[in-house]
Amino acid sequence: MAKWGEGDPRWIVEERADATNVNNWHWTERDVTGWSTDKLKELLLGLCVEGPEGRCEVTDVPKLDGEASINNRKGKLIYFYEWNVKATWTGTSKTGIKYKGNIEVPNLSDENDMDDLDISVSLCKDEPNTPLTELMRKEGAKKVRAALGSYVGHLKSEFTQGMILPTVNGAASKPQPSQTQTKVKVDKTQIGPSASAPPSSTGVKISTCKFSLKETFLTSPNELYRTFINQNMVQAFTHAAAVVDGEKGGKFQLLEGSVNGEFTELVPDEKIVMKWRFKTWPCEHYATITLNMKDRGNETELKLECKDVPTGEEDRTKEGWKRYYFEAIKQTFGFGARLY
Repeated sequence: MAKWGEGDPRWIVEERADATNVNNWHWTERDVTGWSTDKLKELLLGLCVEGPEGRCEVTDVPKLDGEASINNRKGKLIYFYEWNVKATWTGTSKTGIKYKGNIEVPNLSDENDMDDLDISVSLCKDEPNTPLTELMRKEGAKKVRAALGSYVGHLKSEFTQGMILPTVNGAASKPQPSQTQTKVKVDKTQIGPSASAPPSSTGVKISTCKFSLKETFLTSPNELYRTFINQNMVQAFTHAAAVVDGEKGGKFQLLEGSVNGEFTELVPDEKIVMKWRFKTWPCEHYATITLNMKDRGNETELKLECKDVPTGEEDRTKEGWKRYYFEAIKQTFGFGARLY
């Protein structure tokens, strides 16, 4: 029995492991059902949306049926979760009239992408029709989807420590993504190392270019900021082992060494500046990437400025950021879900 956070029953975790489990050969499992129940309630309660019709807020989560666990087998982390979520929302019209309704999500599981979730919004029996129902079906469902995606992100980032045990050589086995963990796979022919060795740049000035990107994420600046600097969250959306020291001057290495760099400026929840390079670029040549985050109410606007990219690498770098950062983050944590 292992206890996470002495004295707090929410952090008592069942763990079945063999003390001689070198090389991570035996199955190790952690039951995180209790933690998941608390985290889901924490993320859902208080969610609110406002519009010309009035204001709606999630006021109760009366039903959370399901379970969650993390398993390690031969260094592969397998995340299992399956939930039927029922919540209650309360609406207040501009004239002060109160309404009550329900939200149901029957298929929150590791087998479904966030975009595939069924989110049903309805009024309670005998409640008169109100435009607030449509507000919850559109804007409210977006926030619920984002909150559930955030739960999955926390699950993968908070409970991976200690799951990969030391090997007989004293080093930890590299965690491998499970087959059900994600449907987004890294295409190494696009972003991985090429067959040719990187050219030397000693004493040679290379031609460079710059570009900018803009993207919107359905989450807070705080959550988005953490996604880029937290090692466990980076491993979650890249689906591979990573080294990330999320402090000024801290270094990072992603995608089996294909990408590496250093954080040169960090302004919490607002700005990240980094030296960033592909392994195949001229030796010791880095681009400078600046990420600016702006709170837009229900979402966060991210502006990326990239300069000093070697000429001829612009398209590859731009598409790499779109696909392996932006889209992967949205699909892993549910920060891109939209309902129309």
